[in-house]
Amino acid sequence: MQTNVGFLTELVRETIAGIQEGLVSALPKLVMALVFLTIAYVGIRIALRLVGGALDAVYPAEQDLIVNLATTVVGVFLWFAAGLALLNILGLGEIAASLGTAAGFIALGISYALSSMIADTVAGVYLLRDPDFNPGDRVTADGTTGEVRDIGLRKSRLDLDDGDRVVVANSAVEKKWTLADDPESGP
Repeated sequence: MQTNVGFLTELVRETIAGIQEGLVSALPKLVMALVFLTIAYVGIRIALRLVGGALDAVYPAEQDLIVNLATTVVGVFLWFAAGLALLNILGLGEIAASLGTAAGFIALGISYALSSMIADTVAGVYLLRDPDFNPGDRVTADGTTGEVRDIGLRKSRLDLDDGDRVVVANSAVEKKWTLADDPESGP
């Protein structure tokens, strides 16, 4: 019985010593990771404010959708990069490389699956920037003539003469539209 207790005591002592040794050796990496996260947080917040401010200066207030979308996309990329760098700091570089590769394949699949939505969003950005296509204009787009009520990132809304509202995908509008009052105007 004494040997079992001695064995168990020795096992506990070695386990605690191993944990202490592991913590002492990991402490510099953990401190460096904490410092990196603090710097990354501040840096990303500053970068997002700069991006938002620069885009606010370029786009008018009614086009805040573009500013918010671009700022969000930049934020996602910066935080993902910070996460990969953090894994590298913690000594998990192989996992970071695998995650980076996997994220690339996932992004490729998502972009393929959402290609029509992405096309609508890109067309929406162009329509929002187009000085000839504004709310209140009478246009013919996708075979429909009406007054532009709203231009969103993915869809535009046209009010018809009979009071109905038609929602048209921006990619269909961007392809070919004309001002209804002046058929020679358009994109």
